[in-house]
Formats: sequence, C-alpha cells, structure tokens
Amino acid sequence: MTKNTVKLLDVVALTVNLPQYNLWRGQVGTVVELLADGAVFEVEFSDRDGRTYESIGLRPEQIMVLYFEPATPDVKPKMVTA
Repeated sequence: MTKNTVKLLDVVALTVNLPQYNLWRGQVGTVVELLADGAVFEVEFSDRDGRTYESIGLRPEQIMVLYFEPATPDVKPKMVTA
C-alpha cells in the first residue's frame, strides 16, 4: 500500500494481529491522524457505542482501506449463484 492511498477519516481494517494492544487482524478502525508525512497513521478503534478503546499509530502495511462502493461507478452488479 502506498502512502497516498490512505486518507484522513478512511475506514481501515488491520491486516496483522497486535496482541500487545488486544487488537486482531480484521478489526475495523478509523484513520484520525496522518503522521510522519503519511508514513504512519493514527487509527482509532471504537466499540458499537462510539467509545474509543484503542488509538495507535500504524504503518501502511498493517492496514487496508475498506471500500463501501464499487471502485468504478459504471460497474453493474451481477447476480452470483453457486
């Protein structure tokens, strides 16, 4: 992941386990600060009530940006059957 792909307020998921912080691969957080010229991101992890339970600086390779829309707007959804 390049520095430029992660932006402030992006929703991200952990790609690694961080047991020392009780954070596990797949947990979802929000980028709340860009640090070291975009080389590190402060990511806040909150519960369902919006209370922060951890805020930690993470490198780009430790997170992935989550997307909630198709990457290309003209893509038409297809029905997938088994």
